[in-house]
Amino acid sequence: MNFSDPRSNVLQLGLKDGMKVAEFGAGSGHWVVAAAHAVGHAGRVYAIDIQEELLGHVKDVAHRAGLRNVETIWGNVERPGGTKLRPQTLDAGVLANTLFQLEHKEAAFAEIKRVMKPGGKLLVVDWAGAYGGMGPDTRHVVSEQAAEKLCIEAGFHKVKSFRAGAHHYAIVVAAP
Repeated sequence: MNFSDPRSNVLQLGLKDGMKVAEFGAGSGHWVVAAAHAVGHAGRVYAIDIQEELLGHVKDVAHRAGLRNVETIWGNVERPGGTKLRPQTLDAGVLANTLFQLEHKEAAFAEIKRVMKPGGKLLVVDWAGAYGGMGPDTRHVVSEQAAEKLCIEAGFHKVKSFRAGAHHYAIVVAAP
């Protein structure tokens, strides 16, 4: 199966040494690791997830990869202040395979916007379909157009979109 490749997709954000990045809904940590390599030792990557046990796994993965620039945060992107980050902290963010799971999508984008620096870029990657049960249930799939609309309604502007693998779309948006 050809899934989305975090390493190549995260390059679309133009990450540089010293940047601060967060993954909202860090899950298994693949995107966190890709971002941590891209921002180097001077950078910082925040792995934010509502499931505390997943953050333990992310810590282990980062440790095994020799990454000391990863910080885990037990938080909820769907609540105001739920990421526990200060306003305008981030140069970039990643919301990968998480949008379809969010109950309060508008609130999540408001929180993400709050923590992004002006001009900060957000990479949204999600399932383009259900694919016979391989992806989310059909009722939970968020189309690329719906995702783009959520971003724009939250005040972001579209930078670009691209295929993020055989089953995923990707949108890069920037904070005002």
